[in-house]
Amino acid sequence: MTILSVDSVAKRFGRTTVLSAASLSVDAGRITILFGRNGSGKTTLIRIVTGYVSADAGHVAFLGRRRPKPRLHHMAAEGLFFMPDRYLLTRGRVVADHFELLARRFGRNRVREAIDRMGIRDVLERTRERLSGGEIRRAELALALAREPVCLIADEPFYGVAPKDAETVGAALRELASRGAAVLITGHETETLLDTGDTVVWMTAGTTHALGSPADARGNDQFRRDYLGPGVRA
Repeated sequence: MTILSVDSVAKRFGRTTVLSAASLSVDAGRITILFGRNGSGKTTLIRIVTGYVSADAGHVAFLGRRRPKPRLHHMAAEGLFFMPDRYLLTRGRVVADHFELLARRFGRNRVREAIDRMGIRDVLERTRERLSGGEIRRAELALALAREPVCLIADEPFYGVAPKDAETVGAALRELASRGAAVLITGHETETLLDTGDTVVWMTAGTTHALGSPADARGNDQFRRDYLGPGVRA
């Protein structure tokens, strides 16, 4: 079942065309990876989906309904959780404060389970400024687990994350998918992402190419030549 879909989305900034015809589908129970070089339009597409930028053409659909003007707070109320490439945790507030708000709405048992699952109990009384990149991402994913979203969009969830934390982050993403969530992730940590995801979409020259499974993507000559390079295993 498709939870989130983007169809022929286009966007220009002045004379620069960033997106010409970008499309993708994110299905329940699966992790879709959106690959592309810096400047290819990945973040612009995600910002259109989450309502921070308006598309010039095309449409976004969430839970089977077209969203002419997507609004993150509306979709969040329906089960969308967005982890931006910038920080999700509020500056100057301890981690526990973020979970207290969730506990009031979703129950303390669910929040405790998420905190323990991501191994962040020892950082609850720290502010974002006192956390490592991996601790920040684990805390953000604990928030997502506590919410049990219908759809998770995570922009560069592995950025700045140490290998041990990357294993934990990847396992949490797969756990969300196993619970039925539709998961969309981006990044440049190619091996980690290919080992984590189910479906690969490649963005280049303002458009998208559905490459199939990670194995299919690894075997795609053009994708290997133009994006992966020789260092990634076949």
